[in-house]
Amino acid sequence: MRPIISIKDLSKTYKGGFTALKDINLEIEQGEIFGLLGPNGAGKTTLISIICGIVNPGQGSVTVDGFDIIRDYRETRSRIGLVPQELTTDTFETVWHTVSYTRGLFGKPASPGHIEKVLKALSLWDKKDSTIMTLSGGMKRRVLIAKALSHEPEILFLDEPTAGVDVELRQDMWNIVRELRSSGVTIILTTHYIEEAEQMADRIGVINNGEIIVVEEKKELMRKLGIKRLTLDLQTSLKKIPAALKKHKLDLSDDGKHLVYTYDTMAERTGITALLNDLGKSGIKFKDIHTKQSSLEEIFVTLVKRSS
Repeated sequence: MRPIISIKDLSKTYKGGFTALKDINLEIEQGEIFGLLGPNGAGKTTLISIICGIVNPGQGSVTVDGFDIIRDYRETRSRIGLVPQELTTDTFETVWHTVSYTRGLFGKPASPGHIEKVLKALSLWDKKDSTIMTLSGGMKRRVLIAKALSHEPEILFLDEPTAGVDVELRQDMWNIVRELRSSGVTIILTTHYIEEAEQMADRIGVINNGEIIVVEEKKELMRKLGIKRLTLDLQTSLKKIPAALKKHKLDLSDDGKHLVYTYDTMAERTGITALLNDLGKSGIKFKDIHTKQSSLEEIFVTLVKRSS
């Protein structure tokens, strides 16, 4: 199966001399949820804008479903829905009119049935006759998603879709994204909420300073780059770590009741067996033991620091 989006040697330098993207090579598979992570100014929005035909590329090529974004602009743009960060909506129009109008902009024939389906899926049906200016910020963001889905795109870009919305609405949007993916829509998600990518994405791409640092399946990324922390709940509190245990580089909690051992999940030897043996020799007993995998957020921070 060919990728639905293929980016080759893509670079972008603006007139002022700022290089936003440097030799980006990336393929996105049909039907996946791809999480694009990066700090502010990393190049996420520039990359999305180029794929969507909003910003002209500098060097390199981008194809969407086999069509070139420059040569076959109408073909590629008709396949893409974009939900931007900014709440840019037609303030004085009704929800129904603005969503229906957006569908027409893509040359699609009127389809009241499809618009109704989209509005109901986004819990906007009871607001269909309301003007945009009367809606809450969360509802306006739902309208942006409805507009992006109005022409039945194969690909949906969500650029910080839950910025500024409450937890309940965020959960609703995650459910909508899952339903879209199950129907065959490819989702590209940029977010500052690391837990969104951790919960939603099939693959993760990390971009920093205009360069792709890593692209990996989420589970594999966490397996490769993740560290684990083994915490020992002690039977008796310690005031300090015994000298015989110094080589294990343990951390002692402030209350002296917990020893924490950090290890690399990919290492040939974790060192846990040697640690437990040395604990026994030192007469230190514990009543419980548990491990915790590093989060995607911790991995993300580590990757960005490495590339800076």
